[in-house]
Amino acid sequence: MSETGQDAPHRRVVVQELTSLDGFVAGTSGELDFFEAVPDYGEVDRRNLRLLADTDLALLGRNTYQMFSDYWPTEQAQGEVVAEAVNAIPKLVFSSTLDSAPWGKWEPAQLWAGDAAERVKRLRREPGGDMIVWGSITLARALLAAELVDEIQLHVVPVLLGQGRRLLDEDTGMHSLTLLESTGYDCGVVTLRYGVGRAA
Repeated sequence: MSETGQDAPHRRVVVQELTSLDGFVAGTSGELDFFEAVPDYGEVDRRNLRLLADTDLALLGRNTYQMFSDYWPTEQAQGEVVAEAVNAIPKLVFSSTLDSAPWGKWEPAQLWAGDAAERVKRLRREPGGDMIVWGSITLARALLAAELVDEIQLHVVPVLLGQGRRLLDEDTGMHSLTLLESTGYDCGVVTLRYGVGRAA
C-alpha cells in the first residue's frame, strides 16, 4: 500500500479531483468547462497511472457515473492515456434511482442504494486495494464528514473561476492534512497529495 495519513490497517479511500486555482471543482451548474484550460493532460495522466497502481475500486455518485459512462467507454476516449485503466477498474455507483449501470463493453458498475458511508466502512474492512472517488462531490463530502477518507489528491488547473461548486463545505468538518507530494507539470497543472487526519 502507498503512503497514508492514518496508521490503522484498512483499505484506503482516496478522493481525487480536478480543481481550479481558486478551489472550485465545478461551475455553478455543475459544468466542467474549466478542464479545457489545459489542452493536453498527457503528462498528468501518465503520473496518474502510477497513482492508480494500488487502486482496485472506483466509487462514483450518480451524476459522475453518467458523465463518465457517456465518455470513457466510447470511441471519443480512444487514445486517452488513462482510458484503459478507467474502463477496466471495477466500479460502485451510489444511487437510489438507477436500475442498472452499464459501462459499454466492459463490466457494468455495481449499484448501491443505501447509505454510502456505511457501505464504505464495510468495504474498508475487506481485503483489497485502494478505493478512489472521482468527482462525485456529494459522495466525497459524505465520506470526509464520516472520517473515511485517507488521502486527497488535487490536480490544480491553472484557471480562476471566481464562483462555482467547492469540494468542501461546512459539513465536512475540520481535518488535519499532511503533504505527501507536490508535483508540477509543464502544462501548468500542479498535483497535490495530502494524507487526511481525523477531524478535530
